[in-house]
Amino acid sequence: MADYYGVLGVPRDASADEIKKAYRKLARELHPDVNPDPATQERFKEVTAAYEVLSDPNKRQMYDLGGDPLQPGGGGGNPFGGAAGFGFSDIMDAFFGQGQTRGPRTRVQRGQDALIRLEISLADAAFGVTRELTLDTAVVCDRCRGDGCAPGSSPVTCDICNGRGEISSVQRSFLGQVMTSRPCNQCRGFGTVIPSPCPECSGEGRVRSRRTLKVKIPAGVDTGTRIQLSGEGEVGPGGGSPGDLYVEIIEAPHPVFTRQGDDLHRTLQVPMTAAALGTFVEIETLDGPHQIEIRPGTPSGKAERIPARGIPHLRGSGRGDLYVHIEVETPTKLDEEQKRLLRELARLRGEEQIDDKPAGDEPGMFSKFTRNFFGGR
Repeated sequence: MADYYGVLGVPRDASADEIKKAYRKLARELHPDVNPDPATQERFKEVTAAYEVLSDPNKRQMYDLGGDPLQPGGGGGNPFGGAAGFGFSDIMDAFFGQGQTRGPRTRVQRGQDALIRLEISLADAAFGVTRELTLDTAVVCDRCRGDGCAPGSSPVTCDICNGRGEISSVQRSFLGQVMTSRPCNQCRGFGTVIPSPCPECSGEGRVRSRRTLKVKIPAGVDTGTRIQLSGEGEVGPGGGSPGDLYVEIIEAPHPVFTRQGDDLHRTLQVPMTAAALGTFVEIETLDGPHQIEIRPGTPSGKAERIPARGIPHLRGSGRGDLYVHIEVETPTKLDEEQKRLLRELARLRGEEQIDDKPAGDEPGMFSKFTRNFFGGR
């Protein structure tokens, strides 16, 4: 009988992880695709047989007691064991660990994160607000307290996999004997089954429920800002810890202000006469009324900046600015007296006729200065 421990190069008290690690290392080195030498293939068969025995607790115990758990058998027919549903992918799974399970998995799992979108006004985004949310989400089942069992019952060990959560099988191929493991179909890999599921949650350990919570929206948020509420997401299967809840902010359009970063912009329509003569106008801001000065001769399109009347910075101190864009209104409906006065004004200003000349022909400020003080033309 072969020395399986020596074949894998591990001590007799090696753990399951040490055996698996040694086998994977040797399987990669001795795989026929890497070393097609016949002697290497024989060595590969020995390594596979050793792993088949030492990775199975029952077979390993039998071997340690002096028995040979491997039974002789033929390998005719499909070289990949097709009659038993064994394919080349299963061989690769055994070599490189793909598809392998790690024993029974727990029923208690963390819940998923949740995302909801919340629309708020520009003022709420600027100064912050506390809102109450109503959620339909998964919570711990009150009847079974999350274990999924009916009152008075408890999970029992699966009689198919004996609590391992996986089923192991040995197949013969032209490469030798290869052992594969798959999750147990009866217990779905948990190692236990629930003979009497909770009638309230059907064994899930959680139920859907509607609940409310308050969320504090900080000042300075914008569309797309996400606020994380730890532990406010869905409860996991088996009454597992809840995930997180993310609240994504959607800022509603404002009828007056538009936002660019932390700055605000708005338009102010000013009559032609006020723009020419100058005036003071009281405008509305997010902080309340504010008076601005329209200087004499203000042209249409000029922007007046009001510092620190924009949106507070979400990270850091201070605020953005408010920009008031002046839009000069030209009168379209005039009575005869108004027309007469405007014609008189045009005559006094020499604007009865307009010359078509490029803007560059107009003397600049420096030219006017030199002409006035040094007699230039």
